[in-house]
Amino acid sequence: MNHSLNRRHFLRSSTALIALPFLGSLGFRRFASASSGGEQVPRPKRLIFLGFGWGVTQDSWHPKIEQAGMDYTLPAGLEPLARHRADFSVVQGLLNKYNSNGHYGSTFWLTGANEFGQAGQSFHNTVSADQVAGEHLGKGARYDSLVLDCGAAAAASGHGQGLSLSWDIRGKPISGPKNPVEAFHRLFAKDTTPLEQQKAMLAQRRSVLDNALENARDLQRTLSKTDNAKLDEYFQGIRDIENRLSRDEKWLGVPQPEAPLKEPKSELAGYEEIRLMYAIMAAALQTDSTRVLTYRQPVSTLLTSLDIRIDAHTMSHYLGKGPEYLEASEKRDKAQSALLAELLDQLKAIQEPDGSCLLDHTTVAFGSNIRTSHSLDNCPTLLAGRGAGIKMGANIVVPKDTPLCNAWLTLMQGSGVPVERHGDSTGVLKQLLA
Repeated sequence: MNHSLNRRHFLRSSTALIALPFLGSLGFRRFASASSGGEQVPRPKRLIFLGFGWGVTQDSWHPKIEQAGMDYTLPAGLEPLARHRADFSVVQGLLNKYNSNGHYGSTFWLTGANEFGQAGQSFHNTVSADQVAGEHLGKGARYDSLVLDCGAAAAASGHGQGLSLSWDIRGKPISGPKNPVEAFHRLFAKDTTPLEQQKAMLAQRRSVLDNALENARDLQRTLSKTDNAKLDEYFQGIRDIENRLSRDEKWLGVPQPEAPLKEPKSELAGYEEIRLMYAIMAAALQTDSTRVLTYRQPVSTLLTSLDIRIDAHTMSHYLGKGPEYLEASEKRDKAQSALLAELLDQLKAIQEPDGSCLLDHTTVAFGSNIRTSHSLDNCPTLLAGRGAGIKMGANIVVPKDTPLCNAWLTLMQGSGVPVERHGDSTGVLKQLLA
């Protein structure tokens, strides 16, 4: 480019010089799609994972298997998404083969791990797909990934063990904001702590970390092989903290972006809570605060907000019960689809500097480990957006019990994440590729 960039296009601190994302109002639009050879500047890829518990209503959420392809009848549970029909696909036949607990809607959803895969342990998990993707896609953003949760409603919402959908490289649960207020402040609250004090606090954390490492290495020489394996896990945790400190240091003095929405109210729950979380997620991508998001969603409070008096677990056992249980399950499905449709509306409305929309560079995965009741086959899976090169507008039927992790591997590779396998994956799903 022959045009010299104005200093306003960068944010300075005493330790870093960080480029802003392409901003049309600062003059980027006219050359966002040009270079010396007229080549298009690629937009960053984004991934969103939305997980829920207790599954769906199997006969009114899944399209008919015999209607595989583009020409299928949209089932009642997905009707609120009709306006986005060309922008999503439903994938049928996926399974997390090691998951055996009908109350775990999300514990192994993004990991594909074997709960009993480590000798001597009654619970074992591995890294989740979002964390693998965030390590690569998150470079240049303030947060490599943003992890959102529903807090105390998790168990009643059929989620099982964990603090969110996300698990780190050691298979340990990752926590994050549990409501819209916490999520808003994580992204947009202004830190008024003086810069020098922030530096001192970081230096103190590094000093504590260095001291812990030194003591651990002295101890290592006296330990058994089993204890050294545990210590290796400890060292991995230290490395994770070091990485976070390095990221914090890089962003010292760089102000949080201006929020493109108002600060939420604290009393929201259920439908309005999810709606606002979705709006905050769209804002996080719009401001390039992160490029990978997960949200472990509430189901129990959603039902309450829909004036459904049946608890979420009992409702999921609608088969063989009275008509009110089936009606509640179908009402839940439509509410979740309506909320997802609003999120897709927002991602379409956010324009990128090259004239495309955010959904063109984003992939949204929506689903659960549980099909319905305690049934764990044919995991409900809906994929939206064109960020990973996935075929849109289709009812895609893959061979029965295809690993769910094949879908995550396909999304990650399609988004440019250099990963050869994930969880129990056996390869990419060619049926998904556009």
